[in-house]
Amino acid sequence: MEAVINHRILFLLLSLVLTILFVILVPPVSQDLKYHNFVDQRSISGIPNFWNVVTNIPFLVIGLKGFFKIQRQELTGMLPELFRAYLTFFIGLLLIGLGSGYYHLNPSNSTLLGDRMAITITFMSFLVLIIGESISIKTASRLLVPLIFLGLSSVIYWNITENLGKGDLRFYALVQFLPIVLIPLILLLYGSCLSGRRWILAIVLVYGVAKVAEIFDEKIFELMGFSGHSLKHLIAAFGAFLFLRGLELRKPIK
Repeated sequence: MEAVINHRILFLLLSLVLTILFVILVPPVSQDLKYHNFVDQRSISGIPNFWNVVTNIPFLVIGLKGFFKIQRQELTGMLPELFRAYLTFFIGLLLIGLGSGYYHLNPSNSTLLGDRMAITITFMSFLVLIIGESISIKTASRLLVPLIFLGLSSVIYWNITENLGKGDLRFYALVQFLPIVLIPLILLLYGSCLSGRRWILAIVLVYGVAKVAEIFDEKIFELMGFSGHSLKHLIAAFGAFLFLRGLELRKPIK
């Protein structure tokens, strides 16, 4: 049994190292200022970039709902020992709603800073929760603060390098990409102490779809009259809803 556990840990560590090496070996990438030029810039009711702003409201709603449900500890799919990580995740959603909404009022590198910091808080706390659910609750509890710090540091590093005229997005990209690689591997290798691990795999898939919508911002707008970036917000918020719904329905495996 010990050998099997060691093999699984080694496989995860190898995947982690290879992902980090890949990112490090890629030349530094600065923020393309064209990124801020979203296709849908319509102002409605005096709100600039209206749809890119208001499609962040679901993050606020889900974040608040999850925050209060976690406080009441009424969710069957919640691991009480990871209370802080759950709270951090839903606080991160609230911050995404605020940060992204603020960013889209006046898109620029400076307003993007808060948005990206909120995203890393949510991503890192989500990774911690999966580690706790699948590998070790004790280890996950210890990783919460270091991983949040790592995520925030990646955004601060990007901001500093941009201000120095040598923008480097690689480490922020690593913070976003790493959970997408590790979470499915962790679930497949270790399973889960909760029923319905497909909920988590579905969330990862939904986030991937959201990123595709973001990439095809203009194409989707031409087809639907609703931009891919606005759609990305709604799809990503749906992923957060799935997580909350999973907490309501999933149960510990005896």
